[in-house]
Amino acid sequence: MRMLALYSIKGGVGKTASAVNLAAEAAAAGWRVLLWDLDPQAATTFYLRAKPKVRGGVARLVKGKAAFDKVIRATEIEGLDLLPAALASRELDHLLADRHDNQLRRILKPVRDDYDLVLLDCPPSLSTLSESVFASVDALLVPIVPTVLSVRTLEQLRDFLDERDIPCQVWPFVTLADRRRTLHRETIAALPERWPLRLSTTIPGASVVERMGLERAPLRHFAPATPAARAYRALWEEIAQRLA
Repeated sequence: MRMLALYSIKGGVGKTASAVNLAAEAAAAGWRVLLWDLDPQAATTFYLRAKPKVRGGVARLVKGKAAFDKVIRATEIEGLDLLPAALASRELDHLLADRHDNQLRRILKPVRDDYDLVLLDCPPSLSTLSESVFASVDALLVPIVPTVLSVRTLEQLRDFLDERDIPCQVWPFVTLADRRRTLHRETIAALPERWPLRLSTTIPGASVVERMGLERAPLRHFAPATPAARAYRALWEEIAQRLA
């Protein structure tokens, strides 16, 4: 079971849209995918038409007492299951702090043979939960808007990992790009030198991505021929090659 996290210190960078679209692309490619919504705002849960509720409660999940057949929900997308978020997901920080030995990969141990890939949609913060994410995943997929502030948060993340000697790979990729803007073009061109593990696919800024909130579905299900949908398809193919 491979495990990746969509993570950013900064909000508003297309993290949740990327999580949903990449999960859908992976499922379409034949991977058995579990998407775990760790963000109490539950946007991923909303996009996939599920109720924001963890049956039995978050505490039972962390303590290894949850019945996963009741917690995990099938979605309308073949091959893609969801572990939904709820407002109570905000308790994860406290619960994980009380169980220093408990990482997210360990929580999922009962279902590790059921999935090829677990994707985590994480809240934008540095916290006990995020440190547990860093310790559990094979790599962090970090969406960045090609602006100074967004790249700065990427550097802050690298500094945080280095200071704590956390050996977690960071795979940044560009989202919400507008190549008509000089700053966007210059920022994108400068990234490979500073971030050699950067994923090369760029996700364009597009109104069709915003429509996901209305359609409550990934792009491949209502706008598969759009440039944004094709970009997410190419991004997944690039990620799959690395995982292979």
